[in-house]
Amino acid sequence: MTVRPFLRVAVIGGGPGGLYAAALLKCGDPAREVTVWERNAPDDTFGFGVVLSDETLGGIEGADPAVHAELRRELVHWDDVHVVHRGRLLTSTGHGFAALGRRRLLELLHARCAELGVRLRFRTEAPPAAELAASYDLVVAADGVHSRTREAHAEVFRPTLTTHRCRYIWLAADFALDAFRFEIAETEHGVMQLHAYPYSADSSTVIVEMREEVWRAAGFDAVDETESAAICAKIFAEALHGRALRSNKSAWTAFRTVVNARWSHGNTVLLGDAAHTAHFSIGSGTKLAVEDAVALAAAVDRQPVLTDALEAYEAERRPVVESTQRAAAASLRWFEEIAGQLDRPPRQFAFNLLTRSRRVTHDNLRLRDPAFTAAVETEFGCPPGTPPMFTPFRLGGLTLRNRVVVSPMDLYVAEDGVPGDFHLVHLGARALGGAGLVMTEMVCVSERGRITPGCTGLWTDEQAAAWARITSFVHAQAPGTAIGVQLGHSGRKGSTRRMWEGIDQPLPDGNWPLVAASPLPYRPGVNQTPQTLDRAGLAAVREQFVAAAHRAARAGFDLLELHCAHGYLLSGFLSPLTNHRTDAYGGDLAGRLRFPLEVFDAVRGAWPADRPLTVRISATDWAEGGTTAEDAVEIARAFAAHGAAALDVSTGQVVPEERPEFGRSYQTPYADRIRTALGVPVIAVGAISSWDDVNSLLLAGRADLCALARPHLYDPHWTLHAAAEQGYEGPAAPWPAPYRAGSRRPPTGRKDL
Repeated sequence: MTVRPFLRVAVIGGGPGGLYAAALLKCGDPAREVTVWERNAPDDTFGFGVVLSDETLGGIEGADPAVHAELRRELVHWDDVHVVHRGRLLTSTGHGFAALGRRRLLELLHARCAELGVRLRFRTEAPPAAELAASYDLVVAADGVHSRTREAHAEVFRPTLTTHRCRYIWLAADFALDAFRFEIAETEHGVMQLHAYPYSADSSTVIVEMREEVWRAAGFDAVDETESAAICAKIFAEALHGRALRSNKSAWTAFRTVVNARWSHGNTVLLGDAAHTAHFSIGSGTKLAVEDAVALAAAVDRQPVLTDALEAYEAERRPVVESTQRAAAASLRWFEEIAGQLDRPPRQFAFNLLTRSRRVTHDNLRLRDPAFTAAVETEFGCPPGTPPMFTPFRLGGLTLRNRVVVSPMDLYVAEDGVPGDFHLVHLGARALGGAGLVMTEMVCVSERGRITPGCTGLWTDEQAAAWARITSFVHAQAPGTAIGVQLGHSGRKGSTRRMWEGIDQPLPDGNWPLVAASPLPYRPGVNQTPQTLDRAGLAAVREQFVAAAHRAARAGFDLLELHCAHGYLLSGFLSPLTNHRTDAYGGDLAGRLRFPLEVFDAVRGAWPADRPLTVRISATDWAEGGTTAEDAVEIARAFAAHGAAALDVSTGQVVPEERPEFGRSYQTPYADRIRTALGVPVIAVGAISSWDDVNSLLLAGRADLCALARPHLYDPHWTLHAAAEQGYEGPAAPWPAPYRAGSRRPPTGRKDL
């Protein structure tokens, strides 16, 4: 156990993060011997300008006012973002950027380290971290994205390195742009994009990026950096006012996302790109490294035991880094798929670009630039004073008064498949709460098609009559609210306990036999092996769906959704992980689609033509070898061609070994991709939790409707409260007459006492 003082500190890597960590550790205890090893010369640097946020500058000010004062004198500031879409320039203001040259930043940090007495060893390879760890109290590995320290101790750090689909190059122009500029070039080889911003009074960083296949088609793989710069300057001549681009040991590269399971090993700790990377399109690399340095130095100064200090550093920084990486991943994917975004209206395209990472939203963009946001709202079709979520939407023959959907939520409280008072109160309360569409839980088409003994059904007339009681209440007491039914069959995921008794666990007794596309248990050794559906079994299940659809129509539902997601029966046919058939209902995607489409066609024939029929799909299995995003587009295309009014785009829950990329609105890119590729209406789901998220997704054109589950469990009147919080009192969110007295937020305290 190492106890204070930590007198000898070795820093591997002389980039901004390593240098600033060295300076702060020396500041924290002037008696420390701090040495930085940097393989390059002092004036060697890669890239050109770096962007620092107000948050980062605030952290620097608190940790080291001297460096902060120097930075303030050097930074250039600007507020505007220029987006060029097919020759049209759109400007959004109020964004507040600050940048300076990377070389100048290093000079400032070199000077600060020298002033404090940090030993800087340039043009010198650091000894291996393990060797340094034996003679130093603390080893800071700030050796970058290709960290040798991380590689040498991979069994401890357990890194995951992901290489992405675009190539990019860092270049510079010898004049200062007046804004952060995004420009798209549609060339004969494919789409290329420019990211550019000023970093001094006479210089700008210019990054050119494109998909790997575009890069190869354009011949960039066969030219050197000088010729690459010249070609890029010609492609983006208008943005550059005809000026040249220069390079600085610039090379085309593919971005690599670095994630580590651990950031420390004994007395060695990773910092900056060695520990984590986030795509340059959100300007985060230097920012994260500098913030790491601030947190590491503070933890070391606070904690008397080094292991505690390193754990505290990681505990503080990891959530921030993971949040940034999620935002960066969303931004990265947006640019990877930018070719599919170009047919949007210009303002919607610009709004989509600005909100791509989900860190900028409709609400804060409205504060930053009300004029730009109002123009986007007008283009979208918002009446004056109406938030996007309260614009109507026509789905087949059904007009929804707003864009909010209460997502299907399994309740597991039915008796013999019959919905009771709990269902009446649950669905009735959410209908009174203002949503445009309220969906039932998955309603099972047969007794053996249930997930649990508490699931509802539509295989008997008694069940249909109970549902009619609920739809009648909604139509009478919440006029204007539509109610939809989701029909499904559990497949191999049936005969399990209620969720709170043990999710996906088989019943202790009374289990019923299961059927599926293939004889694959959901979890081998836990769940039972289902029987493979033969031709007769397929026909029987299809007729069960048809009979349930007839009952749903008679029960008064306004919309029917076919559940082809989450590993239930129809989803089990779609995924290659769960469909191993060798007959006409397996094999390639067309074969795997065959039975779900047969069921869809049969249900469409049974369901009234003037009422919409939608389909919920899992757009990815989040597992190797499973359904991909590209497959999801083709699945959606097939259902749309057969008459689906909309695709309800969910993900996962198909196989237990899935590894979802959880995060705010994490499933919406899949809905966006389907909508963009096919032009069909989509319902977005998945960790959409605020009305600001809903407005942002709609206005960006990523979804037509937004389905929310947990927020409606927390607050049945979520939609009405969203209207009140936005000051909206129009026809899309009417308060029921008995509730109107409560349509204003209650005061939280008395000030007149």
